[in-house]
Formats: sequence, structure tokens, C-alpha cells
Amino acid sequence: MEIRLIKPSDNRFALSHIYEESWRYAYKGIIPQAYLDSIPTGRWAANFDQAEMNTIVMIQNDIFIGTTSFCKSRFPEFKEFGEIVSLYMLPEYMGNGYGKHLLNAAVEGLIRLGYRDIFLWVLEENYRARSFYEKAGFKPTNHYLNDSIGGRDLREVQYRFCTDSCV
Repeated sequence: MEIRLIKPSDNRFALSHIYEESWRYAYKGIIPQAYLDSIPTGRWAANFDQAEMNTIVMIQNDIFIGTTSFCKSRFPEFKEFGEIVSLYMLPEYMGNGYGKHLLNAAVEGLIRLGYRDIFLWVLEENYRARSFYEKAGFKPTNHYLNDSIGGRDLREVQYRFCTDSCV
């Protein structure tokens, strides 16, 4: 298994495929099925080259199996924080410990950038992901985002990780 920063030569459609399959699997029963079924191939391919976004890929046997992106917080009220924007795995690799390695790589990347407080957002109804982050030391806060995906109103819960004691 290889975990590294994205390279210009990496196939963006292979990375988008991870998002597409992960969304269809992880968000089944949360996001309307019609929306999940309508996700086009390559939907996220252009997102991997955004300025100031750091993307890490996980590769096994020459196949991209996971990816995570992180950056300085995109939210003014959390301007001193690092943010994990996404973490997705192909469904067949979920539950095998791979995600923990990818999450650790994102946290370590943010620490190298100088952040000691790190946060991410998780759909409130995504109990599997919430449990995953809690086992990794992230704690839910009292901050929420309201969202609408596929015509359904959803709420995201902020999870926070501190590299030392939080203030």
C-alpha cells in the first residue's frame, strides 16, 4: 500500500471514481437514491487541483483505493484551524483499517502545516463515519451546517481533533 500526495500525472477520473462509489455506498438511505444514481462519471475530477488544497491518495496494487483532502479552514469562524475536507474509500476497502491510515496521513499533513486544532464535517445520519472518527479521537462539537443534497435537507456535525489539549 502506498500513501502519498497527489501527483500531476495521477488519473483524476480514478480519484473521482472513489468519491462516486463511496457516495453511493455510504450515503444510501441518507441522500435520495435518485440523486446517488445520477452522479455522473468524473463528477469530482476537476476538484483535485484546487489552489491551497492538499490531496493524499492511497494506492494498492496500482489501484487508487482512497483519497483525502485537507487545507486551512474554509470557514472564517474557524480561521486558526486545519480542515479535513474529505476522506473517501472504495467500498470494498472500508472496514479494513485502510481509512485510519488515510486519516492519520491527513492529520499529520495538517500538523506539518502548523495546525494543532483540526476539524471536519460529517452528515449527522452517517453513523458509520461518525463512529470511525470518534474511534480516531475526533469529538463532536456544538457546531452544525445545514445542507440540502438531492432535494433532502441534511445536517452536518462538526468533529474536532486537537493535537494537544483543546482550549
